[in-house]
Amino acid sequence: MIRIDVDSLNVFLETPVVLVEGESLPAYSRYYRMPTDIREIEVALCIPGRGFILNVEGHPGKIIRKDLTTLAQVWSVLSYSNLAPTSHTSDLTVDRARLIFGLVTQLDMNDGALISRQITSMAQSNSYRLGFPALITTLCRSRGVASDSLVFERLSPVINLAYIRKNCWNPNDPIVIIRGPEHQGQGQLRLLLQ
Repeated sequence: MIRIDVDSLNVFLETPVVLVEGESLPAYSRYYRMPTDIREIEVALCIPGRGFILNVEGHPGKIIRKDLTTLAQVWSVLSYSNLAPTSHTSDLTVDRARLIFGLVTQLDMNDGALISRQITSMAQSNSYRLGFPALITTLCRSRGVASDSLVFERLSPVINLAYIRKNCWNPNDPIVIIRGPEHQGQGQLRLLLQ
């Protein structure tokens, strides 16, 4: 039996739930229950002067990827494969933007709860999508489940400086400077705090 409940995942991933004294939920869960402050999200995730595109009803619909800061783009890429898999990765919906806001602003999260909900949702849907294949494989291996397959597919590229430079770096982002050789992921990624 491979357990994917909240507590088992948090123990396996070594991500304990951090609670502020007197609170029963981590900071991100409390944030998520509050009304969405679109302006706060835009300031944290977008290059200056950019933000949500309004839908036909005049409500915030999405943020276009090229309008995100480099840091927000990196966190969004990590979220697609590690917290909330999705096949649509070019723009951020309001819900995805809230998740990325929590990551960028370093809100304590219950990672096991986020991942467990995603795995359960995928398993119960009629989707052909498989989320968290590396995590599931590692969980199985940790319980002694042997694989008879000799074929392993590379799931996604490594997120290193070369990947960030090619796919996430926004040259309009005033707080990120990338220096060093452009080949083989060498160099430095430097975030300047203003």
